[in-house]
Amino acid sequence: MHDGQTANRRADAAQAAGAEGDLWVFGYGSLLWRPGFAYAERRIARIHGYRRAFCLRSVRYRGTPRAPGLVLALDRAPGAWCDGAAFRVPAESAAEAHAYLNHREMDEDSYLETFHEIELRDGGRVRALCYLMNQAHPHYAPLPLDEQARIIAASVGPAGPNAEYLHNTVAHLRELGLRDPELERLDEMVRALSGARQGA
Repeated sequence: MHDGQTANRRADAAQAAGAEGDLWVFGYGSLLWRPGFAYAERRIARIHGYRRAFCLRSVRYRGTPRAPGLVLALDRAPGAWCDGAAFRVPAESAAEAHAYLNHREMDEDSYLETFHEIELRDGGRVRALCYLMNQAHPHYAPLPLDEQARIIAASVGPAGPNAEYLHNTVAHLRELGLRDPELERLDEMVRALSGARQGA
């Protein structure tokens, strides 16, 4: 990375810095169980105005161009909220973590990178790095739950079965003491479909 790009990364990361200059990152899907960056602490947090949803078609990780899967995104929904985890990255590691996350999340412009205020469950608010659904992206796919289940149960990509992504997310939300009734219902539907296929 060129010196100018590195400086820009540091400047961008500094936008989300708190009182100690640390970077907060909000995780709601695969970041819960595979963050991929070093962090100093993880705390339960909530973002308002968005919902966790399988609304992004995946052609590179959990599906293929011929048979896209679905992955999670934070989809704008007035009055909604989403519980997840806030990761605090020490200031000295913020630029590296930010660069890693941008490479992981922004390669197809399907997400919008922003710094958004989130609530920490044990008190206080912080500005955190968030990746929100770009509703103008051609892979944006707000589908009925039964259609989501059908796609997730059948899709496989280079990163593995689409269903595995769903099961891991639900399991780690439960480990954190968090409930997502819609995701849990989707998980049940996918398991039922997968079981039916295995028994056929």
